[in-house]
Amino acid sequence: MRAHPNRIACGLLAALMLACTFAHATNLNFLKDTPISYMKPADRKALNRAAQDVLDTKKDGESVRWSNEGTGNSVRIAGTVTPRDTVKHAGRTCRKVTLTAVAKGQTQSWTPTACKQDGGDWKIEKQ
Repeated sequence: MRAHPNRIACGLLAALMLACTFAHATNLNFLKDTPISYMKPADRKALNRAAQDVLDTKKDGESVRWSNEGTGNSVRIAGTVTPRDTVKHAGRTCRKVTLTAVAKGQTQSWTPTACKQDGGDWKIEKQ
């Protein structure tokens, strides 16, 4: 007995819609309960200040602890900032920096590349 083409198409469409629904729901929640989801602007500023200081003053592999203490956020967020892989090319200094944040038992880390700007600040490079 041969299946009707419309039934096959409808079955495939239904399966695809169901899969997309789950994928969409997953994508909306992928940051839920991660340290970055608890960060407020003042917390991001504290992390940025720590990163700027570390990039200016620490050697590759030398970690410094940071926290959001004093930012007014009721969720404690703490972690480390570690520079590495310093490269100087054509008068420009760039470094990878591992930023780690821990909140409510969850750990999250990022390793962007930052380059020193003419004004002295470090700026994350687009990947």
